[in-house]
Amino acid sequence: MTPPDFTQNPFRQPAFPLLTEPTNTEVKRVFVAATRMNDGKTTTCLGLYAALQSLYPRVGFIKPVGQRFVNIQGLQVDEDSYLFDTIYDVHVPLESMSPVTIDGTFTRRFLKQPDTMLAELEDKICRAFDRVSWEKDFTLIEGTGHAGVGSVFDLSNARVAKLLKAKVIIVTPGGIGRPIDEIALNKALFDKAGVEVIGAILNKVEHDKIGLIQEYAGLGLDRLGVPLLGVLPIQRVLSRPSLSQIAEEIDGQWLNGKATATKQRAERVIVGAMTAKSVVDYLQPGVVIITPGDRDDIILAAVSSARISGQKTIAGLILTDDTPPHPKLLELLAQTEIPVISAKADSYTVTSKINDMTVKTQPQDTDKIPVIKKLITEHVDLKRLLKTL
Repeated sequence: MTPPDFTQNPFRQPAFPLLTEPTNTEVKRVFVAATRMNDGKTTTCLGLYAALQSLYPRVGFIKPVGQRFVNIQGLQVDEDSYLFDTIYDVHVPLESMSPVTIDGTFTRRFLKQPDTMLAELEDKICRAFDRVSWEKDFTLIEGTGHAGVGSVFDLSNARVAKLLKAKVIIVTPGGIGRPIDEIALNKALFDKAGVEVIGAILNKVEHDKIGLIQEYAGLGLDRLGVPLLGVLPIQRVLSRPSLSQIAEEIDGQWLNGKATATKQRAERVIVGAMTAKSVVDYLQPGVVIITPGDRDDIILAAVSSARISGQKTIAGLILTDDTPPHPKLLELLAQTEIPVISAKADSYTVTSKINDMTVKTQPQDTDKIPVIKKLITEHVDLKRLLKTL
């Protein structure tokens, strides 16, 4: 069967009236929200999508409102929608998975003509949902931040969940007091919009505290009427940046090893302010050494270690202060696979930027996907979740 044509405007045929709700009322759906940005919402969605695929042969995905986007073949697409399409091949048009993206002037444009623009945006979201849900058994909806994000243009997570007639799961970092407080606050906004919160998932919990969190956070959430659907143990690999991500963050220039940089993760960052003799102890897999470009002794130590062992012994070198190493050293580095990045800033600034990085899963992070799938499969009560739908 041919799917409906939603290609113009880009989802609405001019002859038809604006939609105020999706026409698809049959497909099962759930809306995943969070208490704050970077709480693990996308990670949870990635795992849930894989878990749902084991139960439903056809699963759709949509992120109705996106704040971070990439340009794909001239389209402005939310980065998480692009991530899902790359990893799972969702079999729907990218523009349907990401109907509304918020650029730098979006809010100002909306505030000049809110009523007209809101009606068009709601229509666009409804038609996009119908398209991603066409001949699907389940549609996963990813929100943007906490329940109130988007209120300035009348498309908060609570309102979008109401528009799409979806029940909500809230993701929040682990703990007892703070998560319960934040879930209560977010639930109040969803309640006001007439949207049911069917459960919570606590993320990034230390392994030795899982039992404690399950017991007491579970009791606290029960008092709010929110079932605890899962407690996810912290996975260090998910927060470790690749050398490619680091290079982008510090605006660095590649001197060597760019081809293998996506496979190298910074498990530990060391500032090379010690002697070459002392740095030998740190020449280990997963270590990134940050040092001025004129520290020939440290660079030589890294090269020698790699050549003696016959393999790469560190994750990478970052040479700071906009000081290139001696040309002969560059020749020696080229004989190894050590990723080397040159940065204009000093070592302290570079180190601070790396430590402050927010590491999001990207399409090339193939090593993370099995970890994420296992995390959700083993630690989320999917049967309880589905029973509430």
